[in-house]
Amino acid sequence: MKIYHNLSDFNKLNNAIVTIGTFDGVHFGHQKIIKQLVEKAKADGGESVILTFFPHPRMIIDPENQDLKMISTINEKAEILKSLGVDHLIITPFTRDFSNQIPEDYIKNTLVNNIGTKHIIIGYDHRFGKDRSGNLSDLKAAGLHFDFTVEEIMEQDIHDVAVSSSKIRQALLAGDVSLAADYLGYPFSIYGRVIKGDKIGRTIGFPTANIFVEETYKLIPGDGIYAVTVTMSLEPAQTNLAIDERSRNSTSVLDSQYSTFKGMAYIGQRPTINGMTRNIEVNIFDFNQEIYGQDIKMNFLKFLRHDVKFTGLDALKLQLQKDKENTLGYFKSLESE
Repeated sequence: MKIYHNLSDFNKLNNAIVTIGTFDGVHFGHQKIIKQLVEKAKADGGESVILTFFPHPRMIIDPENQDLKMISTINEKAEILKSLGVDHLIITPFTRDFSNQIPEDYIKNTLVNNIGTKHIIIGYDHRFGKDRSGNLSDLKAAGLHFDFTVEEIMEQDIHDVAVSSSKIRQALLAGDVSLAADYLGYPFSIYGRVIKGDKIGRTIGFPTANIFVEETYKLIPGDGIYAVTVTMSLEPAQTNLAIDERSRNSTSVLDSQYSTFKGMAYIGQRPTINGMTRNIEVNIFDFNQEIYGQDIKMNFLKFLRHDVKFTGLDALKLQLQKDKENTLGYFKSLESE
């Protein structure tokens, strides 16, 4: 899959099969659309194109609202779309000027002149252009003039999936990573860099890697303890991989040179030691290497318990031992399925 960070970087195609959207999380509903797109492109001898936006339009249109967090970063989204067989991903910078285009100009300049759209697959409720005034009827009318066809994803088809990005966000904020995985079709994950902490975990036999997530718009699940898997490279040359928005696209932490470990993650403010900041930490089982500066991927598989303030470190240690037993029991149950 080829990735473009601006429409000006894209070379117009002769037969572009296109869909448009933010596709946050690329959940089951999105996947249905994208599979339709890829199949149509193959059937018509064309190339599949996804036009998406970054930042999320709501971040630009309503900048005062800082509550909106994304299920997937732009690079996580790209990795999933690549796995679905998409040919081209155009990541258009979403700006006020872009949002203020009248629908006619958006269709002519973006879809026709820049991309070369011959067929577009779009939801029945798709809106675009200034004040979201453009709709499906406008696209169909323009298609007659500019020689492209429009395929509508019917309301019933979308509702049958019963999945939405907002439902997934709600599940994750509640810590229900199992429900989120059901909606997504894969485990929710975060990418981050291992940074130095205060090493309190080492003093009680549970050393943790502290994770820094650079993308401030990335949604972090609710506070608590989780069963997770951790994927990373153990080769020194592979440290500091692809943490920025553009470079990570060329390297996947799912590639064969990476190793995966079991562990338990903690999200919270560490009330037992009167912590002041929200931390993301992971205790990686059967692992004792120094990995400061390493980029890792953490898959959240099961919520184990809520964050609790204990009477001291001894009580915390006893609970962590139980947490580890519960986590290992969970992984054992997966192996027996």
